[in-house]
Amino acid sequence: MYSPDMARKARSRVRVKTPPFLFEKTQAAIARIQRLVRGRFLTYWTSTSGSVCDNDVMALHELLHGTGRQEALTLFVKSDGGSGMAALRLVHLLRRHTKRLEVVAPLNCASAATMLALGADTIAMGPLSFLTAVDTSLEHDLSPLDHTNNLVAVSNDEVDRVVRLWKETSGRDRIGVHPHQELYKYLHPLVVGALDRASSLSLMLCREILGYHMKDRRKIDRISRQLNSSYPAHQYPITSREARRLGLRITDLPPELDRLLQELNLLYSEMGQRAITDYDEENHHDNEVTNILEGQGLQVFYQVEKDWHYRKEERRWVPMNDVSAWYRSRKQNGRTVKSKFHIR
Repeated sequence: MYSPDMARKARSRVRVKTPPFLFEKTQAAIARIQRLVRGRFLTYWTSTSGSVCDNDVMALHELLHGTGRQEALTLFVKSDGGSGMAALRLVHLLRRHTKRLEVVAPLNCASAATMLALGADTIAMGPLSFLTAVDTSLEHDLSPLDHTNNLVAVSNDEVDRVVRLWKETSGRDRIGVHPHQELYKYLHPLVVGALDRASSLSLMLCREILGYHMKDRRKIDRISRQLNSSYPAHQYPITSREARRLGLRITDLPPELDRLLQELNLLYSEMGQRAITDYDEENHHDNEVTNILEGQGLQVFYQVEKDWHYRKEERRWVPMNDVSAWYRSRKQNGRTVKSKFHIR
């Protein structure tokens, strides 16, 4: 039986890898970008392991704290998504601090990050930029399990398509059999109910977020419905051309600004690389920066740091010795100071 004491002994024998800390380089990049944008420049970046979450709201509040209301804010967004409700809270917080909000999205701005971008007066997009649909997928406590015994995210659109295909292709031998009777053999009814509820929530969130700067209720409803149900795949890339057809106010990223944003993304990607230390075949240590929010003089980021142990009898990895935390980095007396930022 593997114990925490054994994990500590294994850790003491191996040098634990850590991701690079690039605060001075990212600050220099932000200073260069600040000269090319309107209003104060802020960044919101998540790695492929990170997501839009409620704690990000507190991190953003820390960046905005003490600055007062701004005439304009420019927010760099790069994320694969997360919580739509957190996106609404982020938009609400930003709108409390500025009259005009512009989102610059040089890369992926997907799912809940697309919701966040909807709250901006304008979205600046470049050749590598894309938004996505915001249709709902859900990891429920009663979701099916995959081959590693982890919960599977189920999409509301996938369930709707199964039901529709069943009705379109069913023959006489299936008369009287409702598709849900078969579907429930593989998917718990409470999961289906939760998906329907979450889909309604997604529509409501889009309408509320667009309402911060749009007054035409028909246009708001049309854009919300299209983003929730008009695309065949959740990750379908909505480029600037398609986003304009939707009715969003899209501008082209100037080439110089796009280049500097790409350089900043590379710095964040270097900070966000996974630093995995293998102890043995069944145990390793994970150290990774997943969420970064930054403005001039201050960086707030979340760092995952924990051990993982593989339980053979359960066929799954379980975390141990989790010391993951939020941190703040700032200049103090000419040197960079990193301290914990306690968010509960």
